[in-house]
Amino acid sequence: MLTPRRCGCMSSSTLTSDGAAWLASAGAYPRSTLALWEERPDAPVVLPCGSAFDVVSTPAIFGRRMLDRLWDEGPGSGPVAAFRGRMLLFAAPGTAQRLPSLLEWEEWGSHGRTAAIPPLLCHGTGDAITVPAPAPTAPTPALTGQSTSPGRSASTAPSAPSAPSAPTDPSDSRWLVAPDTRHPWLPGPEILLWAAVRAARSAVRISIFPPPDQGANVYDVSRRR
Repeated sequence: MLTPRRCGCMSSSTLTSDGAAWLASAGAYPRSTLALWEERPDAPVVLPCGSAFDVVSTPAIFGRRMLDRLWDEGPGSGPVAAFRGRMLLFAAPGTAQRLPSLLEWEEWGSHGRTAAIPPLLCHGTGDAITVPAPAPTAPTPALTGQSTSPGRSASTAPSAPSAPSAPTDPSDSRWLVAPDTRHPWLPGPEILLWAAVRAARSAVRISIFPPPDQGANVYDVSRRR
């Protein structure tokens, strides 16, 4: 059983200065990142994964189910952002390397109860993501995961922080659960596996009875004497 860890700092969608400092620490030039946000608080920024955080990307609906499980039955979540139909859950460094093997061990995506569940995309060392701006101009979901590894979107971690090039619209990005501390709690691979399995079980109804034979005759046994 998971020990609840309800963090007041994880209940707001507003990014604070401490939260921005934590995000900036992921890059090679944290002061440049903070300076950019001072000048352009509505600018998303590309940051590398693997040092301060990893990111697990899920389809939006399934990600919402995972988030519900984490907050209703589990320890809560770390920072969470949205991007173009996907939800990105910030996780402890190393999660991107470990979680896929745990999912495979659980027979994730095999025929059966999880067959309809789409795969989770894990972004870790060597990958980069675009984090939402501190002050987005509109509440439209956003955040993108990028990668240099096979099976992920190709990208290289930037040598210095920069806003995505056009036609990226800053209004595309938003935080669902924004960090507001320099040391936010981040779930590890085991916790995210726990949430994913429970989200799958809530999405797929499992019957212990075989499906009825569609060609079978139906008899009214209530009239039997």
